[in-house]
Amino acid sequence: MTTSDQTHKVQNWSEYNEALVDRGRLTVWFGEEAIENWKHDGPTQQGAQWIFTDLAVKTCLQIKVVYGLTLRETEGFVESIVEMMGLEKQMPVPDYTTLSKRQGDLDIEIQSSKGSLVGGEGGSKEDKVHLVIDSTGLKVYGEGEWKQRIHGKQKRRTWRKLHLGVDSDTGEITAVGLTDNTSHDGSQVENLLEQTLDQTDKELSAVGGDGAYDAWDVYDAITDREATPVIAPQRNAKIKKHGNCSGPPLPRDEAIRYIRGHGRKKWKRVSGYHRRSLAETAVYRFKQLMGRFVEARRWENERTEVRLKAKALNKMTRLGMPETSTTAV
Repeated sequence: MTTSDQTHKVQNWSEYNEALVDRGRLTVWFGEEAIENWKHDGPTQQGAQWIFTDLAVKTCLQIKVVYGLTLRETEGFVESIVEMMGLEKQMPVPDYTTLSKRQGDLDIEIQSSKGSLVGGEGGSKEDKVHLVIDSTGLKVYGEGEWKQRIHGKQKRRTWRKLHLGVDSDTGEITAVGLTDNTSHDGSQVENLLEQTLDQTDKELSAVGGDGAYDAWDVYDAITDREATPVIAPQRNAKIKKHGNCSGPPLPRDEAIRYIRGHGRKKWKRVSGYHRRSLAETAVYRFKQLMGRFVEARRWENERTEVRLKAKALNKMTRLGMPETSTTAV
């Protein structure tokens, strides 16, 4: 039966519909914890004293990325929430300059707790993570087609490269990287692996990626963490360690041999390579829900911005996702 002879049906429309509604609820993004820990009460410091905790600043910025607000709009939006709660005297709202200045120094955990769901019961039942990775380009705010048209094709356009690591069992983002547009995809693999191990507190079972990750340093980074690389070798790939060499065979060489004997299509099926499409789905969801550009102007703020967006996307995922089944047409 071919793919065209099948259709996908959502089995949990009621729960998924409620999850979509919940994504817009203010109580999801502005909780009791933020209200209770709004004002900074730490030790005094030299110079100006902090008024707001990191949690207060994070809450404001999280609302900003979820609702697509500017910094000034965020200030006004949060002020209106505080006023409606009657807490304007107890909860002063950070102004937009404070949000901008402190954004780059924030430590953003894209998962609220290791291996657990926000507002749910437990995390993935798997003891190990099958990680899939992918990258995409994000426009820098203000750099676009109009500027290219005015200055001509020779005017260089600025953009960033977003790198994502996704748990293929849960669909959650476990790692985020942001680089300039000259960085190779493989340069961020080690960073994504370390973030995943730290965020999930689980071991890696396998790491999947497309042909852009077909590099020896990528394979080494994965096998050093006792995981199986599931990366598509390039079509002109050559075997590095032949059968008469000592030591165990290399995973990349084994993939090349299998493809030569059985074909690339069968290798993709038996190796689980198609799970990599979940990373492409995460990239698509990131751009659709969080935008295709970064608004921040400073590098540190840009990194915080994409992590805040990944955290918000994870929270939406935990609220509920569609469960589909395949049926014949």
